Amino acid sequence: MPSDRPDRLHGLDGLRALAVVAVLVFHLRASWLPGGFLGVDVFFVISGFLITTLLVREHARTGRLDLRGFWTRRARRLLPALLPVVIGSTLAARLVEGDLLVGIARQTLGALTFSTNWLEIGAGSNYFHATSPQLLMNLWSLAVEEQFYLVWPLAVLVLVRVVRRRRRRALVPLTLGLGSALLMALLLDPAAPTRVYYGTDTHLVGLMLGAALAFAYAAPHRAWTRTRAWGHLRRPLTAWALVVLLTLMVLAREDSAFTFRAGIPLAALATSVLVLAVVSTPSRLRELAETAPVVWVGERSYGIYLWHWPVILVGGALWPVAPGGVGFLASRVLCIFATLGLAAASYRWVELPVRRRGLRGSILALQARLAGLTPRGLRLVTAGAVVAALAYGTAVATAPQQSSTQTMLAANSADGTSASTGQSATVGADQGSTVVPAVAAEGTEAAPAPAIPMTPPTKAELATVFAMPGGDQVDAYGDSMLVGSYPALRYYFPGIRLDGKSNRRWSDGLAAVQAKGAGNRRAVVLAFGTNAGVDAAAIESIIGVLGPQRMVVLVTEHGGFARAAEDNAVLRSVAASHDNVVIADWDGALAGTSGQLQPDGIHPSRVGQHLFAKTIRTALAELSTRHTGVVPELPELPIP
Repeated sequence: MPSDRPDRLHGLDGLRALAVVAVLVFHLRASWLPGGFLGVDVFFVISGFLITTLLVREHARTGRLDLRGFWTRRARRLLPALLPVVIGSTLAARLVEGDLLVGIARQTLGALTFSTNWLEIGAGSNYFHATSPQLLMNLWSLAVEEQFYLVWPLAVLVLVRVVRRRRRRALVPLTLGLGSALLMALLLDPAAPTRVYYGTDTHLVGLMLGAALAFAYAAPHRAWTRTRAWGHLRRPLTAWALVVLLTLMVLAREDSAFTFRAGIPLAALATSVLVLAVVSTPSRLRELAETAPVVWVGERSYGIYLWHWPVILVGGALWPVAPGGVGFLASRVLCIFATLGLAAASYRWVELPVRRRGLRGSILALQARLAGLTPRGLRLVTAGAVVAALAYGTAVATAPQQSSTQTMLAANSADGTSASTGQSATVGADQGSTVVPAVAAEGTEAAPAPAIPMTPPTKAELATVFAMPGGDQVDAYGDSMLVGSYPALRYYFPGIRLDGKSNRRWSDGLAAVQAKGAGNRRAVVLAFGTNAGVDAAAIESIIGVLGPQRMVVLVTEHGGFARAAEDNAVLRSVAASHDNVVIADWDGALAGTSGQLQPDGIHPSRVGQHLFAKTIRTALAELSTRHTGVVPELPELPIP
C-alpha cells in the first residue's frame, strides 16, 4: 500500500514506468514507437521536480543545504547499480560479439565520470544511427542528470537566499529551460541531431521545467492547485497533457526537425502537467499510476533503463534475426524478460541494500559475509573476483578499434576504387529528341544537361530497352549499403560499374547521375536513404535525368530507424508512377531471416550481400518481364 505521508509525492513511480517502457519499446524496434525516446524527457522532468523539491524542503526545514550529504546520496543511488552493468555487459559482449566493444574504453570512462554525453559528442557518435552500436550508449542521459545534480544544488542555494519571494523563484529555471530549448532549435543540424540531443546545454528544458514546477509547488498556492481555476481546468489539462505526450511518442521521429524544435519542449511541458496532476490531487490517473504492477516497474525503472540497451545488443548478437517474423518477436520478448530479471535482481540485491545501509554499511555487510565463509569458499570467491577483473581488463584492452562492418566497408571501398580505374563510360541510350535539364543538388553545381530521349519507347524497342541486362549494362549508385555488397554485385553482374560511398544521401546520388549524364548505362540501380531518409524530389529528378529508356531500380531501406517503413512507402509510390522503375525490396527479403546482416543490424553480412544482389537481379527480371513478356532465366549461383 502506498504511504499516506503528507510529504509524499504521489504517482511519480507511475510516470517513471511510462517513461522507461517508452524508451524500451523504441530500442526494441523503433518503428513500434517512433517517438519512444521522448521517455528520457519524461525522466528529466521528474528528476528536475523531485530533486528541486527535496532541496527546497530541506532548506525550509533546516535553513541550509547539506551539499555533501546530497551528493553522497546521489552517488549511493546511482553508482552501485551502474557498476554491474558496465562490467557485466562488457564481459558478455566480449564472449558474444567483439564488435560491441568498439570504443568501450571511452564509454567506460564516460560511465564512471558521468561525462558520456560530451565524450560521445567529441567522438562524433550518432545516437539515432550507428554503424557500430555502442554498448553503453544509453548512459548519455545519466550523464546529463548527474551534471545537473552537481550544479543545480548550488544554484538552488543561491536562489533561495537571493530571491526572497518564492513565487519568483520559478522564473529562473523557466527562463533557463526556454533558453536551452531555443539553443537546441538554433544549433540543430537535422541530418545529425546528436549534438543538440546529447548536449547538456541544449537538452535542459525538461530538467528546468521540472525545477520550475517544484518552486511553484513549494509556494503557498501549491502551483495554483489550491485555486478554483485548477479545480475547473485540472481534468481538461491532464487529458490534453496525456494526449499530447502519447501522440508525440507515436508520431515524433528522430529525422524530423519538428521533434527537436518543438516536440521535446512539448513533451516536457505535457509531462510537467502530468506531474502536477498526480502529485497534487487524487484522481483516476493517480490511481492508475499507483497500481501494483505500474509501481513495480517504476521502482525498478533505473535498473531497467541501465540494463535494457546492453541486453538488446547482446541478445541481438546471440540471436541475429531480422524483423518481420515470429523469431524476431520471440527474440524481443526474451530481451524484455532478461531486462526485467536483471533489473529486479539489481533492485533487490544492490539498490535496496545500499539505500538502507549506505555505501559504508554495505561494504561492512559484505565483509561480514565473506568472513563467514569457509577457507575454501573464500578462495573460490577471491579467485572468481580476480578472474572477472582480469577478464574485464583484457576485454577493454583488446577491444577492436573499429567494427567488422567498418573494416568491410573500408576494404570494399578501396577494392571498388581499384576496380573502377580505367573503366570507360558507355552510352546507355541514343542521343536526340527532348532533353531534361539537369537539376543541381543543394550545394552542388549542375552538370551540363545531357541529351536524354524523353519519348516512350515503341513496342518494337521494348525488347531492346527492357531486355534483362548483363552486368556490363548496369550502373549502381549508392551509400554504404552498396559498398557493403560490392563483391556479390560483381559476382551476379560481371562488369557492373559501381559508384558507392558511405554517408551519401539522395541529393548526392542526383549529383553523381548528373555528372555521368548520357554515359549512364541502360540499367541503373539506386540504393540510398540509410543515412538521411528519402528525398522524393531528388529521386524524381534522377529518374527524369535518366529518361524512360533506362531501367531504374530503387532499393528499399532496412534498419532500426523508425522512418524506414514510411521511406519505403515513398519509394514504392515513386516507382508506381513510372513504367521504367521497379522496387528491389531488400527490406522485405530480410523479413524473418537470420545471419544476413552485420552486427550493426543494417549492413549485409558476407551471406547477406548475396541476398542483396539477388534481390536487385530479381527486380530487374520483374521489370523486364513486365514489358517484354519474356521471363529471364535466373540461375542459382552458389555462394563462393
